[in-house]
Amino acid sequence: MHKTVDRRRITIIRGGELTGRTVLYWMSRDQRVTDNWALLYAQDVAIKLKQPLIVMFSLAPAFLGATIRQYGFMLRGLHDVAQKLHRKNIPFILLFGQPSDEVPAFVSKHNIGLIVTDFDPLRIKLLWKEQVSRLVVTPFHEVDAHNVVPCRLASAKQEYAAYTIRPKINRLLGDLLTPFSTLKKHPYNFTERTEDVNWPELIAKVPVDRSVQEVSWIVPGENAALAALRSFIADGSDYAEKRNDPAKNGQSGLSPYLHFGQISAQRVALEVMRSKVKKASRDAFLEELIIRRELADNFCLHNSSYDSFDGFPKWAQTTLMKHLKDRREYTYSLSDFEQAKTHDDLWNAAQREMVIRGKMHGYMRMYWAKKILEWTRSAKEALEIAIMLNDRYELDGRDPNGYAGIAWSIGGVHDRAWGERPIFGKVRYMSYKGCRSKFDVPRYIKQIADLKDL
Repeated sequence: MHKTVDRRRITIIRGGELTGRTVLYWMSRDQRVTDNWALLYAQDVAIKLKQPLIVMFSLAPAFLGATIRQYGFMLRGLHDVAQKLHRKNIPFILLFGQPSDEVPAFVSKHNIGLIVTDFDPLRIKLLWKEQVSRLVVTPFHEVDAHNVVPCRLASAKQEYAAYTIRPKINRLLGDLLTPFSTLKKHPYNFTERTEDVNWPELIAKVPVDRSVQEVSWIVPGENAALAALRSFIADGSDYAEKRNDPAKNGQSGLSPYLHFGQISAQRVALEVMRSKVKKASRDAFLEELIIRRELADNFCLHNSSYDSFDGFPKWAQTTLMKHLKDRREYTYSLSDFEQAKTHDDLWNAAQREMVIRGKMHGYMRMYWAKKILEWTRSAKEALEIAIMLNDRYELDGRDPNGYAGIAWSIGGVHDRAWGERPIFGKVRYMSYKGCRSKFDVPRYIKQIADLKDL
């Protein structure tokens, strides 16, 4: 049954005998047909049992502050998924409502024999799965289709930093960084009637916050994600030199696709490894793609306070509290930050880039978050503002990478204590002057000022 998928990717949420008539893949984090271990596993089981396979997505009416910018990108990608599945004789069913309500009802109505879902370390996703598992008697299996080395396998505890998780991942990488099997045209038909989705009408009418507009510079979906990967490989030979320079177009642009699971990190790794990209650039990129991304998943899985002050290491909590009453030369409100009305033209440019494009350069995200700490009354307030803005405007918001990155910037997560200074205490500091020494700040600011549209 498990020839296609390494069984170490599979977690049994609810055991039991497979007695129903149909296998269900509850798609959530990994929104793709190609290179999807969870979907491949579901098909393996369905073929062994000689049963139909269906894919279902439960569209929650609200999700952690997401707007039409994120919902639109996701729904256009899911339209692509539905079309690809149709060609494989696998129905795609879109439900509307809280998954904790919709999934159990669907399972009961359609006599599902096995629920397969993908892995996600965020609290709300873990809660949904827990609630579903309590309301069904159906076997329920989770497959980590997002990480190259499954998060639960890599480590059973919160890792201190990249240097502690790196050897654990590298020890398993050779076994797990394998080529994918191909999804077959499914040989068993699902005979029950399913409703077609009017995708343009759904995107036009889905009742979400529309004050943050969709962007047009990036095309959603699996095909576009693969094209972006190939373009990056063709141009990415000097990634190591460019990656920390916001004034140069050196990043892959893959983060929205990876966030929505429209491309597999494992596929990205395989393609980069077989490319002719320089070794230094290849190594730097794979460190971020595998080690840093999987460290973020580890943080969110093993620290339920990943988005709060309580999730910071004790040394950081202590030092930030010690400096809580330090004088701030500048303090700004949420509105000031959101409208990029600070005294710092570099910070304002980074904020405008995020608002306009839905994506901020990774180096600038660190500076951006650290300055919010410097210009607010407390680390708790800074954290709330940074997460709200990130999740509202970034295409890849509401992601373990974002929560871990903000916690690193404001609360020293995955970092060490540095020399003590006002406000920051022993949390690492970043300055405008330091940025000027690393890249062409005026050039970056001008590039953002010249952005005309979305």
